[in-house]
Amino acid sequence: MKLVAGNSNPAFADAVARYLDLPLAKCTVQKFADKEIFVEIHDNVRGEDVFILQSTSFPANDNLMELLILSDAVRRSSARRITAVLPYFGYARQDRKSAPRTPISAKLVANLIVESGINRVLTMDLHAGQIQGFFDIPCDNLFAAPVSVRDIKKHYNTSKLTIVSPDAGGVVRARNFASRLGCPLAIVDKRRPKAGVSEVMHIIGDVAGQSCILIDDMVDSGGTLVNAADALLSSGATEVSAYITHGVLSSGAPERIAKSKLKELVVTDSIAETKAVRKAHNIRIMSISDHIGEAIARTAAEQSVSSLFD
Repeated sequence: MKLVAGNSNPAFADAVARYLDLPLAKCTVQKFADKEIFVEIHDNVRGEDVFILQSTSFPANDNLMELLILSDAVRRSSARRITAVLPYFGYARQDRKSAPRTPISAKLVANLIVESGINRVLTMDLHAGQIQGFFDIPCDNLFAAPVSVRDIKKHYNTSKLTIVSPDAGGVVRARNFASRLGCPLAIVDKRRPKAGVSEVMHIIGDVAGQSCILIDDMVDSGGTLVNAADALLSSGATEVSAYITHGVLSSGAPERIAKSKLKELVVTDSIAETKAVRKAHNIRIMSISDHIGEAIARTAAEQSVSSLFD
């Protein structure tokens, strides 16, 4: 098989390549003066099982176009099969019509990926599980939970731990963590008056005297986490941390997290960390490269990936 990487997260691609003990294919991914993207694959991929490593994170449109053009280049080079490895699938929050005359952009992006010649998608913690159905090709949606649970057991006393969902929509995910850890579950009841703004209304569950860990699939502005942490501490929690799969962390979010009462925010390396993230004293990166690497190895060998969900 061959590993091809775009520019979205070079450090992650290198880590996956090290796990697989396989060099990244030599390729050129650059832009012309007018920002058109140009791709050239320098290694022979004829008849190969090719895995393209590319998160469609910021800048989302550039990284998405890189993925599509890489796929086209590989397809026209006679690859046997092309798998898009998307640790973070951008546009996932636009998975339904939220108002009249609005798009379902997640479906549009899925169509673009399929039409570019990709035969399979491997991703992690989709914002909504039903997005798998947007693809007319096989789509494996891995979970970061096994990696996160091991990390929580290593760093926290689970006998005094409560897992918290930051909203009603994340209850299933948080319940899964609580079940794995044998911990109670609490829920933050919030309302969102407008996009990017959240207000905590109530805490459902007893968190007094407990160390709380917020669980979610992504953090963008950080407002929800900061407000939830304040509400939990006001309800008697001794400390509040958060485990989030995708650290989008846009426009001032790292600084907001650093100034908050959150003890720690743990995010995976599905999205490349920025200088602001590195500077934040309470943001820690947890690698999922081995998890993704094992999924790639099993996919290439036509083996089951089901055990990676446990």
